[in-house]
Amino acid sequence: MLRRLLLPLLMLLLLPVPAAAQKMIALSFDDVPRGRGAFFPPEERTKRIIAGLKKAKAPQAVFFVNPCRIGTGDGVGGAERIAAYVAAGHVIANHSCTHPHLNAITAEAYLADIDAAESWLRDQPGHRPWFRFPFLDEGGTDKAKRDAVRVGLAARGLRNGYVTAESSDWRLEALAADAVRAGKPVDRKALGALYVRWHVAAADFADTLMRQAIGRQPVHMMLLHETDLAALHIGDLIDALRKDGWTIVSADTAYADPVGALMPDTPAANGTLTEALAWERGLPAPRWYRYNEDAPATAEFRARVLHEEAGE
Repeated sequence: MLRRLLLPLLMLLLLPVPAAAQKMIALSFDDVPRGRGAFFPPEERTKRIIAGLKKAKAPQAVFFVNPCRIGTGDGVGGAERIAAYVAAGHVIANHSCTHPHLNAITAEAYLADIDAAESWLRDQPGHRPWFRFPFLDEGGTDKAKRDAVRVGLAARGLRNGYVTAESSDWRLEALAADAVRAGKPVDRKALGALYVRWHVAAADFADTLMRQAIGRQPVHMMLLHETDLAALHIGDLIDALRKDGWTIVSADTAYADPVGALMPDTPAANGTLTEALAWERGLPAPRWYRYNEDAPATAEFRARVLHEEAGE
């Protein structure tokens, strides 16, 4: 009798872990080496990002590099900062040389810009053969250009360094920098809370949408930028993601997921892979996290961080 009672319990314990417990995500940072932001000189930002990742015991992240920014403006010292990320155990990949919009130039000129970046990157320690489209612009409505670049990347042995989750942190950084320059009082605690909350919500949004689009949870890739907000709050963000059930994994792990082989065919090629797959499969808008839109993001920043009334 006891055996008959225990057998169903044992079978329950052997069932697969529910999908909700399999949330995995890697971290990526765009626009390296980025110029001065709201609060720190670039060298201090790099030190803080490295220290924050280390303290949080985060695995390998990937930093997408624009080599043409090295040695110019605030990019002076950029090569040393990039080397510091690699020395700390992270990897680097191609984000083009000059950060152009694909929809603004020819496919040939775009691929030449990628080649210029790769000529610097390929001999660097920590290099990975990944390319991330600046602005996540894969050609917009020009499918011939989109396909030409896809063919060009494959011929060069480069794969798409796609994104599945983002919350437009560059906009939050820009709003903060503008407020500081204007001499407005910035609620730094509220700013950090917004940075963390938006990213966690964006990851959850992407996870839900991806399960609807492809029927499973891929290993996600979160888009961050090399910003002062990351320098201040990357550890807080990692803690919040883990409390929300996410496991932080390496960039290598994320880009080993077969979802990266998918090439969605949509009316316009721009945005996250999650959005494109949802669009291709006919899921209704919005297919993007709400604070990716300028108006609600700016209104929320003004209300929460600047404590301004609507309309001020």
